[in-house]
Amino acid sequence: MHQEKKKWFASWFDTPYYHILYKDRDYEEAQLFMDNLTNYLNLPEDAKILDLACGKGRHSVYLNKLGYDVTGADLSENSITEASKDSNDKLHFMVHDMREPFDQKFDAIFNLFTSFGYFEDDSDNVKTLKAMCASLNEYGFGVIDFMNANYVINNLVPEEVKTVDGIDFHIKRYVKDGHIVKEIDFEACGEQLHFTERVQALTLEDFEKMMDEAGIYLLDIFGDYKLRKFFKNESERLIMIFK
Repeated sequence: MHQEKKKWFASWFDTPYYHILYKDRDYEEAQLFMDNLTNYLNLPEDAKILDLACGKGRHSVYLNKLGYDVTGADLSENSITEASKDSNDKLHFMVHDMREPFDQKFDAIFNLFTSFGYFEDDSDNVKTLKAMCASLNEYGFGVIDFMNANYVINNLVPEEVKTVDGIDFHIKRYVKDGHIVKEIDFEACGEQLHFTERVQALTLEDFEKMMDEAGIYLLDIFGDYKLRKFFKNESERLIMIFK
C-alpha cells in the first residue's frame, strides 16, 4: 500500500510521536471512569471485556488488574506489539479492524476516548456498530465514549504549542466538512514532520440514527467520566451504553 494511500490513522498512530504527544493524558481520570463503568454495568467478577481500539493497552492493563478477562484490540501493529509485553493468561492483545466482528463473545465492549469516527465512509461507522453488537453475548453491553462534538467545537483552541520530551508540537484545530481537524507540525531527528488527525464531529443525533440502522438499543447516556447526566452544550463527553 503506497504511503499516500494509507489512511492517516494507520500511519500517525503507528509513530512514536503520537504516543509522546499524548503521554500526559490523565490516566487517574481514566481509571476512575473504568471503576465507575464496571460498577454501573454490574459486570460479573470474571467478565470478558473487549477494549476496542486499545492503543498501547494501558486501559486493558487496568481492567485486567480489576480482575477481568481482557482482550485489547487495535489496528496499529506497533501499538499491539508494545501492549503484548503486558500479556498474561487473562490479558490478550490482537491486531484487529473494528469493522469486523470477533469470533468470541464478550460481556462488555469498551470503545474509549474518542476511538470512533475515523472512517471516511458513514457505512463503516454502522458496520463497526454492527460488529460490536455481534461480538456481545446476550447479556453484554457496548460502551462508546466519544467527545461531545458540540462542546468541543464551542471550546476549540485554534492554535497552541505543546512541548513534550523536547519536541515542540505546533497544533492547529479547525472544523471542516463535518470533521474536527487537528494539524500537528514538529521537528524531530532533523526533519520537519506533519500529521493530520481527523475525526467526524458526530453528535448524539448522529449516533442515534446509526444505532437505529444497526438495530442497536441505546440504554443510557452520560456526559462525563463520573457518569453524570449528559447536557448537549455543557458536557465534555458523550458516553453511550447500548446492547
